[in-house]
Amino acid sequence: MKITAIGADISKNDVSCSTKLVESIENNLYRVKELGARDVALTNVTGDDVVISAFVEDELLEPINEGIVDILKMSAENFGDLSGISQTPEEAGEGISYAEANIRPDRYPDAIVLGFDTYGGEPFVANVANSAIDAAKGMENLTDVSDYIEPKIKKIPGVGYVSPETDDPVVVATVEQIESVGVIAGAMIGAALGNKNTYLVKRGTTCNVLPGSVIFSATAFMNGNVIDLAVPFENKTRILR
Repeated sequence: MKITAIGADISKNDVSCSTKLVESIENNLYRVKELGARDVALTNVTGDDVVISAFVEDELLEPINEGIVDILKMSAENFGDLSGISQTPEEAGEGISYAEANIRPDRYPDAIVLGFDTYGGEPFVANVANSAIDAAKGMENLTDVSDYIEPKIKKIPGVGYVSPETDDPVVVATVEQIESVGVIAGAMIGAALGNKNTYLVKRGTTCNVLPGSVIFSATAFMNGNVIDLAVPFENKTRILR
């Protein structure tokens, strides 16, 4: 089994996602469930970017990915990142973001999903995302974490190709014990925040930061439920006096 996550900018503006857009996506997620996904959710809403994630058996990865992209197309306020998808590497453009990670067959599927947003495609966002990936690697009770963000053409199973210009990455990590979700997520969040001009935001927050910044949301995807990790981490990091 895997978790698959696809992120896209399909908003009508550059700073937020409308309630109508969010509702349209959520109202159509059943279509992915009908294709065979164990669970599917709109896990991240970050600035003008959305991420749809699903737990899926390996052999269903391609049709599930295609189904997720179909939902993005039918809900899109503008085709934005969707227009960069190509069936050949040569014609690929700036497109959707993709991440996947493995889940052990004998473990319950729990995952952490980070969704990033930039206003002007700030190139250091790859370093921010890769810092979170590095932080997760080797941690106890981590099953798997998605591949590094690299400036190369990427093939998305069941969908097509996107170019190195693709920004606003997605990172996923799978966790084997429920108590470790907070530990691994804390390491990933802390590593990302250690980078310059990077801010953790609550799910659905408008991109109200100075241009030249990166924002990201962090969610736990567990048993089909989405937990916005910004809320508990805001509470846990308050300085007691």
